[in-house]
Amino acid sequence: MKIETVIEYLKKGLGYEDLPSSYYAHIADWIAWWRGFYKPFHRFVERGSDNRLIERELYTLKMAKKACEDWAAILLNEKTQIVIEDQKSNEFVQGKDGLGGVFGDNDFWEQGNALIEKAFATGTGAFVLRVDGMKVIGEKIVKDKVASIRIEYLTADHIVPLTLRQGKIIDVAFVSEVLRRGKKYVYIETHILNDNNEYEITNQYFREEEGSLTPEELPEGIIESFVTGADIPLFSIISPNIVNNIEDSNGLGISIFANAIDNLKGVDLAFNNFCRDLKLGGKKVFLSKSLIQYDQHGNAITPDDVAQQLFLQVGDEGLTENGNKPIQEYNPALRVQENIDAIQAQLDYLSFKCGFGTKHYQFNAGSVVTATQYMGDKQELIQNAAKHYIVVERALISLVRSILWIGKEVIGAPVDPDTQIKVNFEDSYIIDKESERQRDLQEVRDGLMQPWEFRMKWYGEDEKTAKKMTGAALTDDELMEFEE
Repeated sequence: MKIETVIEYLKKGLGYEDLPSSYYAHIADWIAWWRGFYKPFHRFVERGSDNRLIERELYTLKMAKKACEDWAAILLNEKTQIVIEDQKSNEFVQGKDGLGGVFGDNDFWEQGNALIEKAFATGTGAFVLRVDGMKVIGEKIVKDKVASIRIEYLTADHIVPLTLRQGKIIDVAFVSEVLRRGKKYVYIETHILNDNNEYEITNQYFREEEGSLTPEELPEGIIESFVTGADIPLFSIISPNIVNNIEDSNGLGISIFANAIDNLKGVDLAFNNFCRDLKLGGKKVFLSKSLIQYDQHGNAITPDDVAQQLFLQVGDEGLTENGNKPIQEYNPALRVQENIDAIQAQLDYLSFKCGFGTKHYQFNAGSVVTATQYMGDKQELIQNAAKHYIVVERALISLVRSILWIGKEVIGAPVDPDTQIKVNFEDSYIIDKESERQRDLQEVRDGLMQPWEFRMKWYGEDEKTAKKMTGAALTDDELMEFEE
């Protein structure tokens, strides 16, 4: 599927005349780096001894993927919590044990983590909600408990923004390649906020032929178009929280390593040099022809081929006729430490450019650092993680509200889309929790933090319970609620 073909259709068929397509070339390059093989760099040509051209490939550490994996592990991991205040709403989204509900049906925690990794690689990701078994009369939705929610996880190469407001994507087309009965189809789903401030969703199937799209019938069960009746988007966009410095992005984000391509090249050049030194560094033994015998077919037999241990002396003092030693060995220098230092330096530059600070990738397991020094080295990572938490939290809250809206308006479940939603990130990987706790305790002693605030933060209690436990004064309304 060529995204340029889809954009051309959107321009001519739907009237979006000014959609740029050049940005998707950058996305294709980022995907290649994320996969670990960018052909213009990793494939090169050498000239052999017989003057033939030989294609070779660089050894690669595939650090672009590793950087994205690490950010995904920090931002959405097994200890991240989405707290939904309304109990029925929480069970609808996450089940009673936190592993069921809509999230459980859609493998959210695993797939969500994968989406963040891919979004940080391609610059943008989207959670797209689709409803299976939805009832529609005319273009209006009819509530039906048989309907179910499906979450699609799409990356930047499948997202075409159509309308932007203050940098936020309002209207969008999601493009997928679908294999059905052995045939490939291009599926285009548009979400358009109409003049009545209601989202209208359309679905179209095409066959891509000779650079153009030919319309096909929709599969059974997929509705051609419907109006949601609300301005709540059934999609949630997520991007790294960094400013995009590439022109014609059309609202899409930028890869976390987009400005570190030279550093990725530096890492792979250093690693390739190390591997080549190892490959070419084996002992070389040069034998005089006088030590070589030949079989009846004329094939050379070296002494080692027959486990020879006794040799005849050739020439004077063990030298050959031309004065050279009959056996000479050559041991190339492996330059291990120099190569290690080069790789480490390049990793430091890459780590810095991807927002981890300069010491995120260290191969000095033998060294010991203090906890204070370790946390000092992590300051840049802590700051950047806090910045990325903002966009991840916004995307997750938007996703949950959209799920709850579908639950109420489409499925008819007893849920509250307006309930309070909070995301608790697990950041003990990068923050010394015990030091933070001791600092908060000192602030309680100094009167800078109230004891009940400490309990709310560290024991997960709500305000009324925390005040009750610490003997703090409750208002009359709070006291009545607590006693009830």
